[in-house]
Amino acid sequence: MQKRSISLLGHKTSLALEPEFWAVIDRAVKETDMSFAGFIARLDAQRIEEKSLKNLASYIRVWALNRETERANKF
Repeated sequence: MQKRSISLLGHKTSLALEPEFWAVIDRAVKETDMSFAGFIARLDAQRIEEKSLKNLASYIRVWALNRETERANKF
């Protein structure tokens, strides 16, 4: 597990994810004009809007899995 600190809605927090998930996130951030913090904040806002998972780390894992599955299916 790797931890990264971030400020979300003015509150400092940290996310602990496996390196493989961080790699997916880092690639996704590079494909946007967003900062790392802005990208994570966007995912957090989606999580809150969808009311799907209460835990941000779990939401990000599912998001990363879905993203990679979609990318694999394009080929």
